[in-house]
Amino acid sequence: MDLKAQIRRIPDFPKPGILFYDISTLLQRPDAFVEAIEQLALRVTPHRPDHLVGIESRGFIFAAPLALRLGLGFAMIRKRGKLPGSVVGHAYNLEYGSDTIEISADLIPAHSRVVIVDDLIATGGTAAATAELLAKIDVEVVAAAFLIELTGLDGRRRLRVPIESLLAYEG
Repeated sequence: MDLKAQIRRIPDFPKPGILFYDISTLLQRPDAFVEAIEQLALRVTPHRPDHLVGIESRGFIFAAPLALRLGLGFAMIRKRGKLPGSVVGHAYNLEYGSDTIEISADLIPAHSRVVIVDDLIATGGTAAATAELLAKIDVEVVAAAFLIELTGLDGRRRLRVPIESLLAYEG
């Protein structure tokens, strides 16, 4: 199946000059969604992860069913204040400001092999911050997997792990 044909392009969203790649149209087709998960599973399996982490919020859409498909645990990377219990946080800089992400402190055992999952990698800032956060809980990030990669923004240069992406756009 041509997954690119399932992605709707919306010009000038969220602001003029931006071409938005909308995954909603892919998610509306169960066969396309299943195909995306199957293709991600083929790319993630060789990295032999113990757990997957999904980045809020669209990363959850792909990480949770992928974890289920692979028989792995799934943990959420959330913005500050969204997770209950003990958490570990990491502050990072964005293009125009800063943010903090968190993970539950006790869900992934130390020394586990983890793959980061998100719907899209653009500049790579949030994915790199996620890798830094995971280092704080002493897990090994072995790869990162994305449905879409905007190659023109060169986000993969910010990560020091193999990058798996199903669809590439210049961005």
